[in-house]
Amino acid sequence: MVQGLAREAETLASIRKLLLGALAIGVIGTISELILLRHIDKPAQWIPVVVLVLALPVLIWHGSSPSRASVRVLQALMALFLVLGAVGVGLHYDGNVEFERELHPSERGWEFIRKTVAGATPVLAPGSMVLLGLVGLAHAYRHPSLDGGTRRQETPV
Repeated sequence: MVQGLAREAETLASIRKLLLGALAIGVIGTISELILLRHIDKPAQWIPVVVLVLALPVLIWHGSSPSRASVRVLQALMALFLVLGAVGVGLHYDGNVEFERELHPSERGWEFIRKTVAGATPVLAPGSMVLLGLVGLAHAYRHPSLDGGTRRQETPV
């Protein structure tokens, strides 16, 4: 029984490390993509870039010395990722609606929605922030650094 619990704790620690690694790669990749796509023309476009860049030291801090504070900061940052991703999808959609109305003022219904979603601005691209936020929250879910050692032992990372 004790061996089974220890093995489960090791498995959870490994999964937690994989999620943190995937999050770090995703953050770096998304920063790179936004810069390469020149997603920095307007002040509002800088918001995801700045938040993603701010995530890097948080990930390094949490990865190198996980603590209750680092987990809470990571959770707050991931919640912000969720909000920014949802807002970004809305902003991209609104921009495409405006563009499509200028191009096709008489278009209505599903055809208009299809053209809007597949429009000039990638509507679902900000959803990557939502995905990164969910990966970070999955990593932090019931993190051993949060309980002060009252649950089963798991290597905190």
